[in-house]
Order: sequence, then structure tokens, then C-alpha cells
Amino acid sequence: MSDSVKPADVGLIGLAVMGKNLALNIADHGFNIAVFNRTTAVMQEFIRENSSTPGQLTGCETLPLFLATLKKPRVIIILVKAGPAIDTVVSQLLAAGLEKDDLVIDAGNSLWTDTIRREKQYSTQLKFFGSGVSGGELGARFGPSLMPGGDPAAWKHLEPIWRAIAAKVDPKTGQPIPGAAPGKPVTGGVPCTAYLGPDGAGHYVKMVHNGIEYVDMQLISEAYYLLKHLLKLNPAELGDIFAQWNQGDLDSYLIEITADILRQRDPVKPRKFLVDMVLDAAGQKGTGKWTAGSALDMGVPANSIAEAVFARCMSALKEERVSAARQLKGSKPARVSGKTSIIEAVRQALYCSKICAYAQGFQLMRQAQEEYHWTFDFGTIASIWRGGCIIRARFLQKITQAYSRNPALTNLMLDPYFKKALAKGQRQWRQVASLAIQQGIAAPAFLSALAYYDGYRAAVSPANLIQAQRDYFGAHTYERLDAARGEFFHLDWPHPQRPQHQTTGA
Repeated sequence: MSDSVKPADVGLIGLAVMGKNLALNIADHGFNIAVFNRTTAVMQEFIRENSSTPGQLTGCETLPLFLATLKKPRVIIILVKAGPAIDTVVSQLLAAGLEKDDLVIDAGNSLWTDTIRREKQYSTQLKFFGSGVSGGELGARFGPSLMPGGDPAAWKHLEPIWRAIAAKVDPKTGQPIPGAAPGKPVTGGVPCTAYLGPDGAGHYVKMVHNGIEYVDMQLISEAYYLLKHLLKLNPAELGDIFAQWNQGDLDSYLIEITADILRQRDPVKPRKFLVDMVLDAAGQKGTGKWTAGSALDMGVPANSIAEAVFARCMSALKEERVSAARQLKGSKPARVSGKTSIIEAVRQALYCSKICAYAQGFQLMRQAQEEYHWTFDFGTIASIWRGGCIIRARFLQKITQAYSRNPALTNLMLDPYFKKALAKGQRQWRQVASLAIQQGIAAPAFLSALAYYDGYRAAVSPANLIQAQRDYFGAHTYERLDAARGEFFHLDWPHPQRPQHQTTGA
């Protein structure tokens, strides 16, 4: 290492968009940072483009040089594609001379069980740590929401860096503090990061964040589509509606960008709006599917998250849908009267459905902490989502306050504020669900959220019949209303063709 180069406080491997921006964010906050990329030319170009960046930014062409440039114990952030690539990088670092006290942070969207496995696998060779990073490329550059999980002692080495580079919110309002620019980071405010728990806790919370993000986006798209077809509004008019909504309870990053998107003209055909030229087939990277799968594995009713994933799967069947549209008949959407009342009804339906979606995400994390022996502070989780991340919203201040009032809150819908909001919007929520069904407009997230609400508030459900059926064909037993929970019964059902003591079934 040259005498002119200061030892680096932190290292970063992986200079794709997120890695580059996170490195610049770290440098802006006065940390000396060394960077390495598998393709050396990418690293060299990055250093040339940012030669005037405040803080020491050092490019390294080899991993041994990279390690030699870092202070000990080393703090190394990995931002490469989740999966086998993480293990490959760790193996290369070990071969290059990584030491037992060095801290390696996986800041990608890794499956939480992989993080649990890696922490155990590498425990005698290094300190492995997982951290979710949310906010996209702008968040990474100017302040993301950071969700760390791993060894508490290791967190102490990472905490000063994470707290410095995280998004900041106003301590009174919970609103993001704006104004970050290259070389001029935001100072003051509450950092949108906090230690969440051991091993895979951080990556699990990030996964649930992404699952909620899927629902949030699906709900917004359904609101847009309903207003478009029910009221025959053009994208600019819809953009104005979303911009107005962003001034109230629905104030959020996703509502804000939706307004911008809807007003955007197509650069190729300026007389058209861009949204009307975008193919209706949404991609996905898998974190929503992981969230739905985790809910199924643990028996948590996160049906809106699952519906949002399935809606993207349905969108991908573009050619099949075009063919089916010519063959399958349904109600034809028609203009409805009462523009102002319909807009307000959709707004209320969107807010009520959003409450249910977040309730499902927090209910899932509540169960996961039992499954994986974590102890989550749900108010803290909501608080670090208030800024930087994709789902950042005014709404999250209400969730933070809900868990501050009652840390043992069973379900978000039972908090006094949210209970009142659901009661206030329920009539219009049901009106919108009915309109969607009557007009033949698919609205799976709206309808599943309403089903979740009605299912959760049902003191008696039809599951008694299901359990009786299971006992009939599979001798699976049942519990009785007039007996203690955990006491099971079986009836020898009087059917002449029914084999005795059948044990297969649902």
C-alpha cells in the first residue's frame, strides 16, 4: 500500500449500481473506503469518474491488495448477486488472507436461511453478518433503510458506518429529512437503521419489507386501473389524483412516484403517455415469493402478499390473456356516476387494504421470531422503514406509535387508530370491492385484503365443516365447542363403503 493512501475504514466488493452508490454514500460521510470488482475495468472507471469524491476512495485490482488496504479488524461489505456468488466471494477472501476477527457483511437480498447457515459455517474463520438494504439506487446513494442482523459484538464494528449512511427522519414527525446531495449528506435526525437480532433476522425483515412492497404496488396498480376504467380518466388526470392523495394519509414514496409516472409523456410518441406504452407484464426477483412461502410454511394468513405475487405471475401470461380475452366473456366495464365519491371510495379502499397488508407482514414477523428464536421490536422495525426504503410512508409513523403504545399488540388492526380507520373506510371499501366484481375488473389484492379483515374478525368460521370432512374421510379427529382446547374426538361415520380407520387425507 502506498504511503499516500490512508488505510481504509471499510471495504466494498461489487460495483454494480447499488455497490457504486453505497460506496459513494460511505465516502461522503468521511469514511475511507476501498473497493474491488471482479471486472477490474469497472473498478478503474468508477475511480476515474469519482476522483473528486470527498473522503478517501481507493480502487484495488486484487483481493490481497484489497485486504492489505483495510484497517484491522476489517469491515467488508459484499454487494453481489444473492446465492452461490456470496459463498464464492467469501472463499476468495479467505484464500486471500481474511482473518477470524474480520467482519463480512452480506448486504444483498439473500435468503435468510442462507444467512443463518453462513454464520454457522464461517464462525471459526470470520464474522459473517447479514443486512438488508432498501431504497434502490437513490437510497443507496443518499440514505437507505438498513436492516442488520448477526452477532451483537460484530454489530458494534458496523454500527457507526450504518448509522452514518442511513436515511434520516425527523424525530418528532417521522418524516424523511430531505436535502442530501453528492458530498453533502444530511446531518441530524434519527437514522433508519437498528440492530434487529442474530443470524438471519435482518435478511428476514428485509424479505418481509419486500413482500409488503409487492402488496403496496399491487394495491396502487389496482386503484389506478379501477379509476381508469370506472371513470374513463386519462393518465394525467389520474396522476393529479395520486398527487392529491400524497398530501394525506396515503403520503408515501410509492404514491409519489405513481403520480410522476402517470404524468410522464412517452419520449418516443410524445402525444401518448408512457404508462399506456408499457407492456403489462411485471417482473419479480423472488423475495415476494419467499415471503409468501414463509407464511405458508408457518401457517400465517398472509393472503394479500401471496395474491400480489400471483398477480405478477398472472401478468406474465400476456399472450394467454390476450387469447383468453377473445374467448371468455365477463362484465364490460362501464362509466359509473359520482366521480368525486368514487375517487374517495377508492382512496378509502386503498388505505384499508394497506392496513391489512402491513398487518399481515407484522403478523408474519411475529410468528417468525418464535420459529427462529428472535426477539423483534416491531416499533423499531416500523421506525427504520420511515425513510430511505421503497415502502417509506407517513403511515409508518402510525405503526411506530401503535407498537409504542402496546409492544405486545397481537395484530396491527387492533390498535385504536387503525381500528378506527378500518371502521371509517369499511363501507366504501366494500363498495369498491363490489364495483370491481360487478364490472369484471380483477382486483385480487383489494379483495384478499377484505377477506383477511372479514376472516380475522369472524368469531365463527366455516372451518368446522372442513374438520368434520377431514374426520369423515381420514379419521383426523376434531375438537368440540363444549370441550377444552386440545381434547380431540373421532366419530365412526356411518357410511357402508367407508373403510375403517382410514388415515390418508387432506
